[in-house]
Amino acid sequence: MNVDVPRKRLHVIQGNFLVSDQPDVVLTTILGSCVAACLRDPVAGVGGMNHFLLPGSANGGSGEATRYGVHLMELLINALLQKGARKDRLEAKLFGGAQTMSRLSDVGRKNGVFAEKFLGDEGISVIGSSLGGELGRKVEFWPVSGRARQNVLSGNETLKTVAREQPVAPKPAVADEVEFF
Repeated sequence: MNVDVPRKRLHVIQGNFLVSDQPDVVLTTILGSCVAACLRDPVAGVGGMNHFLLPGSANGGSGEATRYGVHLMELLINALLQKGARKDRLEAKLFGGAQTMSRLSDVGRKNGVFAEKFLGDEGISVIGSSLGGELGRKVEFWPVSGRARQNVLSGNETLKTVAREQPVAPKPAVADEVEFF
C-alpha cells in the first residue's frame, strides 16, 4: 500500500479546527492570508489543525468568534488536551499568512505574527513554518506522525482562495432599504 495515499482526508474549513489520533487521517486546508496552526503531541499520538481568518478577539457573538485566532488556538489546544496530549509536549507547524493582494491590509502578516507570539506565550515550540509570501497554499497535515506538506497555489488559485477568505462586513442599515426573501 502506498503510504502517501491516506485512507481518510478531512478538510478544515475557515473558522474551524479538527483533532485526530487516527494514523490514517490527513487534515487539509487551503490558505491565503489565513493561518493554519498544526499542533501535535508526539508521545500521545494526537494532533490537530485550525484555520483562522483574523488574529484578534471577537467583539461580537460567539458565532463570529470562530474567525479569530485567539479563539481557535484555545479550542485546538483544549481539544488536544482532552485527547490525552500534554501542553509541555506540544509542537507546532504554521502555514499561511500570505499578502495575496498588495492593495489589501497586511492581515496575513498580522496572522502569522499573532500565531508565533501566541505559541511562544504558551510555551509551545514552533518546529516548522511557512508564513508570508504572496501566494496561497494547500496544506496537508498528518496529525499522528506530524508530517506536513504544502503546495503553493498559482496566482489564479490564490485569488479564488482570497475571495473565500474575505470577512463579510455587516451592511449598515438604510432606512429605505428593502429586503426580498
